[in-house]
Amino acid sequence: MRRTATAGLSALLLLAGLGFGATPAGAESSPAPDPAPRDLYAQDARSRAELGAQSAGTYVDARTGALVVTVTTEEAAAKVRATGATAKRVTRNAAQLADAMGALESGAKITGTSWGLDPRTNQIAVEADSSVSARDLARLRGVADKLDGAVRIARVPGVFKQEVLGGDAIYGGGSRCSAAFNVQKGGARYFVTAGHCNEIADQWSATSGGAAVGVDEGYSFPTNDYGLVRYTNGSSPAGTVNLYNGSSQEISSAANAVVGQSLKKSGSTTKVTSGTVTAVNVTVNYGSGAVYGMVRTTACSAGGDSGGAHFAGTVALGIHSGSSGCTGTSGSAIHQPVREALSAYGVSVY
Repeated sequence: MRRTATAGLSALLLLAGLGFGATPAGAESSPAPDPAPRDLYAQDARSRAELGAQSAGTYVDARTGALVVTVTTEEAAAKVRATGATAKRVTRNAAQLADAMGALESGAKITGTSWGLDPRTNQIAVEADSSVSARDLARLRGVADKLDGAVRIARVPGVFKQEVLGGDAIYGGGSRCSAAFNVQKGGARYFVTAGHCNEIADQWSATSGGAAVGVDEGYSFPTNDYGLVRYTNGSSPAGTVNLYNGSSQEISSAANAVVGQSLKKSGSTTKVTSGTVTAVNVTVNYGSGAVYGMVRTTACSAGGDSGGAHFAGTVALGIHSGSSGCTGTSGSAIHQPVREALSAYGVSVY
């Protein structure tokens, strides 16, 4: 974990943890009911704990909103049904999918690519942005062709990058990002943002050229993409996310996103956008380094949204990391799971 510098917000930072945007990744199905039911996260965690490697991943059924757990044996399917979830038999087990990701990591680690688990199709979903050359795309396909259908590849427009914007809004080092969620530890108040924003400056203001409201406490980037900023102006901001319509969303808990669920993003550039989770355990090969264990979504974003909030109802899900841009429903937005950041710093949402 490195020394920090955090990302930009607006004056609303003093009142609420802001959120940042994401970009469409072209979801294959319609979003599940929004927000996700509170017991969905508990059911998902329970299934993961009880099944471990016996499951090849979980997702939300787009039609019913029910949790589906993929398995390769009838024994595992019976365990799933005992939890109240729906079991789906698939061909590839968790180890085979992990091996496919390992093959991509060792043989096709190309800047401008990302890959992650899509349990809906029992595959590793790979995306290649417009910067990936024909030669590198052929190399990527060559690795995929040896994996017996476990990998699918799609082109996405734009270029995968962190969406820091120079010149205006939370402001530090001449750039702007967004804050994700306000958090606390003991009596101290902080906010979390993207780690790549924390590389820019040591302190942050709510307005361009304004007085500092926070200083960096730490960050992790690359590999992860999260950072922590401590409020230094004596403020005690609310634990809410700005909805940019004169109201805000209360945040009372944090969870890991589930493929197929719908979510929202709040950020200082694109404001509030909606989308669907399309993959988990995602690797993104940015030009500045790779990040791992991320989540791919389809919520639109743009420069300055880095560090913002991905959430579903009152549940905090992620910190915006980057995207390949926002073009209608084409593109791909990435968030850092927020629970990992909370655990790293021993803080909690409130």
